[in-house]
Order: sequence, then C-alpha cells, then structure tokens
Amino acid sequence: MTFDRKIVLEDGAEYYGRGFGAKKDVVSEIVFNTSMAGYQEIISDPSYTDQTVVMAYPLIGNYGITAEDFESRMISVSALVVRDINNAPSNFRSAMSLAELMEENGIPGICEVDTRKLIRSIRDIGSRRCLLTSADMPIEEGLKIIAETPVPHDAVKRCSCARKWYSRTSNPRFHVVAIDCGMKSNIVRMLNKNKCNVTVVPYNTGYEEILSLKPDGLFISNGPGDPTDVPEVIETIKALKGRLPIFGICLGHQLISLACGARTYKLKFGHRGGNHPVRNSETGKIEITSQNHSYAVDDASLEGTGLKVLYKNILDDTVEGLLSEDGTMFSVQYHPESAPGPQDSGFLFERFTDMMRRFKDAKEN
Repeated sequence: MTFDRKIVLEDGAEYYGRGFGAKKDVVSEIVFNTSMAGYQEIISDPSYTDQTVVMAYPLIGNYGITAEDFESRMISVSALVVRDINNAPSNFRSAMSLAELMEENGIPGICEVDTRKLIRSIRDIGSRRCLLTSADMPIEEGLKIIAETPVPHDAVKRCSCARKWYSRTSNPRFHVVAIDCGMKSNIVRMLNKNKCNVTVVPYNTGYEEILSLKPDGLFISNGPGDPTDVPEVIETIKALKGRLPIFGICLGHQLISLACGARTYKLKFGHRGGNHPVRNSETGKIEITSQNHSYAVDDASLEGTGLKVLYKNILDDTVEGLLSEDGTMFSVQYHPESAPGPQDSGFLFERFTDMMRRFKDAKEN
C-alpha cells in the first residue's frame, strides 16, 4: 500500500496515511475525540478552530453530510484524521460525502492512519503541534516548519460573528443577549425552545451596548483557544455580573471564572467526546455529558471569587460547573445543548430561564 500523506508531530513522531479532502499542508494542535457519531457537528464546531482532530471511532463518513446538521456556517477545524473514510454514504438525508465537504471548504484529511496508536500517544504524552504534509517531506524540514509557524491567539476573533443578528421564537418570555465567541447553532435553538428571543453579538461588544438592548439575561458562548486571549469578554462580564443573570458554556465558563478572579490552566490532552460523567454537587446525580475543551478552571483559585463548584468531573476531578453565591450567575464546562452527545443536561437552559424569571420578579417588587 502506498501512502501519500503523513502527520509529523513536534516530538519527531510520524504517522502515514492517504489523503482526502483538500490537498494542502497545515500546522495545528492535534487532539482526539471519542464520539461514535456526529462528525459533521464536530468539524463545524468553531471550538475546534486551529486543531487537527483524530476520531477514535474507526469508520467516519458513513452517513454523509446533511444540510440540517451544521453547528456553524464555517468549517474551521484545521484537519481531520480517521482510520477509515466512507465516500459512498448510505443515508436518505445525505447531500454530499464528508470528503466532498472538506474539499469544498479547503480542509485536508488523512485516512488509513493507526488512530489507536496515535490517540494513545496523545493520551500519554499530551496534545502537541503537528504538520499534515506529503509523505515524502523530510522530517527535519517538517519539524522546522512546525517550529517556525507561530501559535495563533486570535481564534475567537476569527470565529465570532461580524455584526449582531437575531433569532426569535413564538410567544417569547425572555430576551437573551448572547456573546458569540464561536457559538454552536444548537445553543441558539435551545434558547429559542425555552421561549427566549436571542440577540447574538460579536465577542468585543461593550457592556453599554449590551445593556442598551434591554436583555433579561446574558449568555457567554463556547469557543476556541486560551480564555486569557479574550480580555474583552472578561471585562464585559466584570461590568455586568450582578446586573443581569449570566449563563456560560465551555469557554464562557472559563471566562466567567477569570472575570471573578479565578485562574485557568491547560489540560494534558483535554476533554472531547460525548461520554464524560460529571457529578452535580447539589443533587449528587451523575450526568453523562458532551465535552470539547483544552482548558479547565483551577479549583484551588476559587477561594474569594464568590463562586462555588456546581459540578465535578468523575474521571479527573476537574471543575465542570460553577454557581455564584448570589445566585445570579452559573456556568458549565461541558455542552448541555449536545449536538452531538447525550441529552442529560438540557434542563440547564430551564435553570437559566428560572434565574431570569426570579431576577425579573425581584426587580419589579
């Protein structure tokens, strides 16, 4: 078998395979995802910006691509690594193959890779930078390209909307302003489902403009990269905490913690997939969650922040949710909107609407 493409890791390891999608070289961070389905939602999730994603499930592409299942309008994943790619999908909803979508959007892929070995490497050594390139690239040249390619710090800027937009629902009860740091579409759908009109604003929208929209609550979205790269959102949260009910997901969770004085740190290989158990500290119940993040909140830094732990990850004891002591702000590290993933935590959107209702009643009385 002749391989035409390879992955070069910054530690010198090489993994060979065959290319699909766009034929181009790319340098990015390599991560893995343990989901058994949902590859379309994964590659269209802006949180994967600047990352090469290795799929743990061996057969990818078998149900094709459908018009309804995109999580954003942009395909921002850097590259996709799979064991086997199916270019002849069997699904009455399919409009094209995964390889066709990736070629159309300039996203390279590599298949026939030993993904089990590669994922064990990421698990044991940690996430690293990598180069997806031609199989005949000399290793010395590949390592030089990786070393000389700067690490980007503007991922949220590239993923956020350029101007505000609206998503309305029938018989709304609340108006939510959502700060778009790379937001998934299903978050907006879940807010609409819970009778919230949503105004989505760019990541760098100031607190005065947000207040001028007269929202009942503020939502901070998921998104890519290091949370300390987005000081604009941190300052907005600082200005609005206590003045509005606030709910944050994933990157939004990290930004809320930073705005309150806590610290974040990078995980060895992150959490990505739809099978992460978390424990609710209020009820003791365990929820199976969908996750996608490289950073976590430092538990030891929460003292004096006015935040208490709402959820903990059972696998590694990381902080998975926070609640403010005054009850006006909460956040979760995982994705309660799923898409893809288990739907154990969808009730958190109801928790947000209940928070807005109580806040509104308290102001009126």
